[in-house]
Amino acid sequence: MTLAAEIDHNGTSPEKLLSPVLSSFWDQPESWTLDTYRRHEGYEGLRKALAMDPDDLIAYVKDSGLRGRGGAGFPTGMKWQFIPQGDGKPHYLVVNADESEPGTCKDIPLLFANPHSLIEGIVIACYAIRSSHAFIYLRGEVVPVLRRLHEAVREAYEAGYLGTDILGSGLDLELTVHAGAGAYICGEETALLDSLEGRRGQPRLRPPFPAVAGLYACPTVVNNVESIASVPAILNKGKDWFRSMGSEKSPGFTLYSLSGHVTSPGQYEAPLGITLRQLLEMSGGIRAGHRLKFWTPGGSSTPMLTEEHLDIPLDYEGVGAAGSMLGTKALQCFDETTCVVRAVTRWTEFYAHESCGKCTPCREGTYWLVQLLRDIEAGKGEMADLDKLNDIADNINGKSFCALGDGAASPIFSSLMYFREEYEQHITGKGCPFDPARSTAWADDKNAHRGVNA
Repeated sequence: MTLAAEIDHNGTSPEKLLSPVLSSFWDQPESWTLDTYRRHEGYEGLRKALAMDPDDLIAYVKDSGLRGRGGAGFPTGMKWQFIPQGDGKPHYLVVNADESEPGTCKDIPLLFANPHSLIEGIVIACYAIRSSHAFIYLRGEVVPVLRRLHEAVREAYEAGYLGTDILGSGLDLELTVHAGAGAYICGEETALLDSLEGRRGQPRLRPPFPAVAGLYACPTVVNNVESIASVPAILNKGKDWFRSMGSEKSPGFTLYSLSGHVTSPGQYEAPLGITLRQLLEMSGGIRAGHRLKFWTPGGSSTPMLTEEHLDIPLDYEGVGAAGSMLGTKALQCFDETTCVVRAVTRWTEFYAHESCGKCTPCREGTYWLVQLLRDIEAGKGEMADLDKLNDIADNINGKSFCALGDGAASPIFSSLMYFREEYEQHITGKGCPFDPARSTAWADDKNAHRGVNA
């Protein structure tokens, strides 16, 4: 039984569904300091981890069911297990903090309010994979977060949680914080590794995979911030406690970023499997006087959904069954005043701008998608352009060097599936029906049945 089904059966109030772990003391004074973190059982998970054999530690994290929180949902323990042992090479852990997906805002608040959860998780992960050097690749524009992270690392070194012979375990670990230059493509793990090595951030051909030849051609684990920051609580409170939340195949807690036309946007930490309807009930619903029209479950690179999907479980299996992806849990909500064509055009402009240009399908395809979408939005399009949009997106999807191309194609496919009429209206009406200078009668009539008061 999914979490959503249990909630309906038991009649639990929405407010009781939240499970603050990573965010449990974000609102406390100086939450980012070592003293505050230790008052909340900070670094207790590390002590328990260091008492285990590294292989047993990997198996423990694997048994917990923790899945990567960066988008793909790959099991974290399994990724650690891929690192070859006894190869005589240095092993590296790289934390991907280059949060760039439109609508995603979870890793940066986490680092700003509770950076020590990540540092503790890094030490545990490095002990497990037998690494003596870890890197945090942070998006460089977030200077306040960079400064706070540097201070947290300094505190950890001073307290003996980083450096030589950590807590008397014999583990030596150096942690380097690297600020990237702000490129979306560097969120792709192999492009991130190239950037970290001082080269232009472009995705690598795989195989070899990072686990075999990653940073400096050595075995490397690349994990998301939230993935690593979730590990200390699992070690401290137990894998059974972690599995008691969420669903069978998607256990545990996670951060949902709720944004857009909602009354109270923000971070909501809840078990995997909660529904958007329940999150909206907790956040005051869609802004007063308006109705939900469409939303993204994992940022703009995941296929959009509509109000028909308000009750799907927000876990990897539930969202996948609905034809989308959970991704980074960036829940962008749009009401009936939003033009779908305009939103998709802006997203596609972003992907065209951020394409690294290494492969032809993405470099050329995103450019032509933008040209067609701009014409349609301006009322200069033709009906044949809709099939052309679909065809170009199909030539990008699954045929690009990395997942950026797939992400650019997703809004095209899904918007044409659910809102083809709106595209056609832009063409037949010679312009956007949502333009304040034009009549909105069509928009009001067409969308009246689509939304629900959340």
